[in-house]
Amino acid sequence: MEQPLNDEHFMRLALAEAQQAFEENEVPVGAVIVARNQVIARGHNLCERLHDFTAHAEMQAFTAASEYLGGKHLDQCTLYVTLEPCPMCAGAAFWTRVGRIVYGASDEKRGFNRWKAHSEQRLVHPKTAVDGGILQDECRRLIQSFFASKRKN
Repeated sequence: MEQPLNDEHFMRLALAEAQQAFEENEVPVGAVIVARNQVIARGHNLCERLHDFTAHAEMQAFTAASEYLGGKHLDQCTLYVTLEPCPMCAGAAFWTRVGRIVYGASDEKRGFNRWKAHSEQRLVHPKTAVDGGILQDECRRLIQSFFASKRKN
């Protein structure tokens, strides 16, 4: 019987999406959505290209996954994303009812966990499991490298 692929494997795929965003001069955040050990959607930030602040990697992946599945609920899916989702993306995750969120680097300034400390309510669905810190160092380095290159210019 074939072994299921692990969180690091799927986070590496999300990192490849983030690298693509980096190369397109977008903030390098990447996401993949997995169902039954298979990638069903990919996305990376497209905010600059689309001139749209809502074009985050997670939003791209949610739309693609819903299209792939033919429905809006992703309760049997896992979202892998290289950076802790912002409140907007956490809210979208709530509405999709995604089964699990796995993120790489924490975002102390804009991540959804920052708001959890100020409220009894979670920003994600109560049935959504959340795990952070998967390939955290690699995810953080890519973001830091991007912003360091911007400061040089």
